[in-house]
Amino acid sequence: MVDGAVPVRLLSVRSQFRAKRQHCPEKAAIHTHQVAGKQHGARMGRYIDDILQPGEKILYSTTIHGIIYVPGLVCLALAGAALFGSRTMSNDGVTMALLGASVLLCLLGGVLLLRAWFQRWTTETDVTSLRLVHKEGFIKRQTFEMSLDKIESVDVTQSIAGRIFGWGDVTVNGVGEGTKTIKMIGAPVEFRNHITAR
Repeated sequence: MVDGAVPVRLLSVRSQFRAKRQHCPEKAAIHTHQVAGKQHGARMGRYIDDILQPGEKILYSTTIHGIIYVPGLVCLALAGAALFGSRTMSNDGVTMALLGASVLLCLLGGVLLLRAWFQRWTTETDVTSLRLVHKEGFIKRQTFEMSLDKIESVDVTQSIAGRIFGWGDVTVNGVGEGTKTIKMIGAPVEFRNHITAR
């Protein structure tokens, strides 16, 4: 009886060990999925992803229209024209002046383009299932949030050029929440429709 009881106990321990080993990969897979999800969210680096509440969904996202690149592009075009003009001039004084103007305009255009890119990158405007969220800035950050239930009206202001190329200013009026104007955003009418269509 004693000799026969030992194998039974060993088989019992082995069966329990096998059951635990089969159960562990499932836990490991779930843990890996959660870590990967956190890393993916960290890579995105958007403000709205850090403040979403459970069950809250992003319905629409926009930012400043690409028209803000125009001043920088104009400076680069003028720099190219000045450089071309310097090659056609026979007067050394005029040639040097045009070359100097070309270099200055090129530097100014580069700074303006970099500034426009950074402004677009650090500006977020999102409509979620619960609220409107607007963020500006990187180190010095300014944020504005308003519950969709507290929004009384949304006004869109567009110039002729804004209507042609698709940018405008959106003014959000809240009930007891004040007023916020978001300037030069892309597709302002579509943005307004996502706020009012609920």
